[in-house]
Amino acid sequence: MQTKPVLGLAEIDDILAAARSEAQRHGWAVSIALVDDGGHPLGLVRLDGASPSSAYLATEKARTAALGRRESKLYEDMINGGRVAFLSAPISATLEGGVPILVNGQCVGALGVSGVKSDQDAQVAKAGAARVAV
Repeated sequence: MQTKPVLGLAEIDDILAAARSEAQRHGWAVSIALVDDGGHPLGLVRLDGASPSSAYLATEKARTAALGRRESKLYEDMINGGRVAFLSAPISATLEGGVPILVNGQCVGALGVSGVKSDQDAQVAKAGAARVAV
């Protein structure tokens, strides 16, 4: 039987705190969503001033990164590169800002961030993911 790492409450708190700290350090009003490897919600933080829609988008970016086991930006790049047929794929957020969390090569979850420029969203997500990624 195979075993795999999973995110516990301590890791969830640590990941969200690291992402939140990165956003606050830059004064970015964002929403930060953390999901497990199946795309199911583990935590959501909507910072003061972040729009309500950013919470939805952050969750969908995280879900996309978890289920695809890759950054959501790769899907955005494919579409922008001309592979428009990918728009019909059942992945809901093909925008930069979703980052998988990998431990020993296995996806244990993902972070999605929304509220500022897409590369800034990704910066916040990567700061959180780096707390446990190995």
